[in-house]
Amino acid sequence: MSFNIAGKTAIITGAANGIGLSIARHFADHGANVVCADMDEAGLLDQWGPNPDETSDEAGNTRIFAGDLREKLTIANLLSATIDAFERVDILINASRQVSLADPLDVDDKSVTCLLDQNLMTSLRLSQQVAKRMILQGEELDEDDTETPLGAIVNLSSIASTRTQPGLMAYSIASAAVDQMTRSLAVALAPNRIRVNAVSFGSLMSASLRNTIRENPETRQDIIDGTPLGRIAPAADITEAVQFLVSEASSFMTGQIVQVDGGRSLLDVVGNPAH
Repeated sequence: MSFNIAGKTAIITGAANGIGLSIARHFADHGANVVCADMDEAGLLDQWGPNPDETSDEAGNTRIFAGDLREKLTIANLLSATIDAFERVDILINASRQVSLADPLDVDDKSVTCLLDQNLMTSLRLSQQVAKRMILQGEELDEDDTETPLGAIVNLSSIASTRTQPGLMAYSIASAAVDQMTRSLAVALAPNRIRVNAVSFGSLMSASLRNTIRENPETRQDIIDGTPLGRIAPAADITEAVQFLVSEASSFMTGQIVQVDGGRSLLDVVGNPAH
């Protein structure tokens, strides 16, 4: 089996910063065609530059797409832009996510609704549309070919899905929902040879954790102390796990929530933020 993703076309959301950016760079460096999607257009331009001239023979293997993926039309436009650039889509990485703190007893707080919309529904709608395209691509294969994989989807989740921290209730609920969405889509799409898995991370230097440490420096040591491997990993430490899940090396894996957290979930206590 191979970890090779060269020549595959991947849509990666949240690709303007943090974990999404790290995954997108890794995939592009390993020969995949990558569409980097984010609502932060300035961030995309800063990290990737403008889209190359697609009429050139040296257009390259990356494109950027800026838009709010909470809007259904934006999702349709993202998929269309991907097909226009690379003619197909083989991989979807749902890496766009938000974290927010809130009082769980505040009846006026909208955090649960907002994070379910951003972290769950955006990924679900995009997964549905991409899966339909993958199935359509499969119809172009020889009718006797019943084994060639048609695609792979990886969702980013968090160990917060099983940790109890009242201030992160909305994020925990959304993360748990992403885990269950992963399992449900895995079963629904298995007959179409589309695999769906998730990476649940913790003690990883995401953009949100970087902001938290900037505001509360003492958080860094708290997280290190609660992580058996004794460090906060860079965002790049998740990239090869994601590559594994979309490659032939994991061809018989679907519906799995793979934890990448330095052992954090084995010892986690209520006082340590679940980033």
